[in-house]
Amino acid sequence: MLIADKRFVASFDVDAQRTFTPLCPDELPVEGGDRIADELNRQASFAGWRLGSKDAHSPKAAWVTEDPARIGQSGVNLPHAREFWPVHAVPGTEGFELLPGLPHPAEYDFFVWKGVELDMHPYGACYHDIGERMSTGVIEWLMARTVSTVLVGGLATDYCVKATAMQLARAGFNTVLNLAACRGIAEGTTAEALAAMRATGVVVIANLEELEQAA
Repeated sequence: MLIADKRFVASFDVDAQRTFTPLCPDELPVEGGDRIADELNRQASFAGWRLGSKDAHSPKAAWVTEDPARIGQSGVNLPHAREFWPVHAVPGTEGFELLPGLPHPAEYDFFVWKGVELDMHPYGACYHDIGERMSTGVIEWLMARTVSTVLVGGLATDYCVKATAMQLARAGFNTVLNLAACRGIAEGTTAEALAAMRATGVVVIANLEELEQAA
C-alpha cells in the first residue's frame, strides 16, 4: 500500500491509556497493551497530523459493574451504553493517563475525550453517542485539512479501535489498521472485529514494514 504525501495522512492513537494495560491490573488490562507506545510513535512519523483519544469515565457511571461475570456482557438498559464494564479510565487516576512514552494530550494536533456522561459509553472516537449523531469533530477536522488516509492503532482492537476505524472508513477515509500498534482483549472478539473492519473497507497491515516496502 502506497502512503500519500504526509500532509494528507493522519495517525490516530485510540485510547492508548494505562487503564487497558497490565500497569493497571484492577481495571481492564489487555495483554501486551503496555508495549505499543513505540509503534504508535513510529506510526506517527508516517503522518503529517497526529490525533488521539481517551476514555474519560466516572466511577458512578450507569454501566459500571463489580461482578466479574458481567464484564463485557450486554444488558445495560440505556440508549447509549451496551455492555457492563468495571470502573476504568477515571480522570485523575493512573489509568486515565496515556501510555508511558506517548506525548501529552496537548501535544497532539487533535484530541477527543469520550464517555464523560454517566449514561453514555461510546466506543468510537468520532461520535459521542452510539447512534452516531453527535460528532466529536474528528471527521470534520480531518476533512478540513484534506486528509485522505488515517493510520489507526491503540486499545483495544476489538472495541474502541474497531469502532473508530469503521467510523473513519464509512466517512470515506482510506483507513489503515496497524496490528503492531494494537492489542485485543480476547482472541475471538478480535478476530470478529478484524473481519468487520475489513468488510467496511479498513485495510489491515501486520506492521509498518508493509508501508515502508510500498513507499
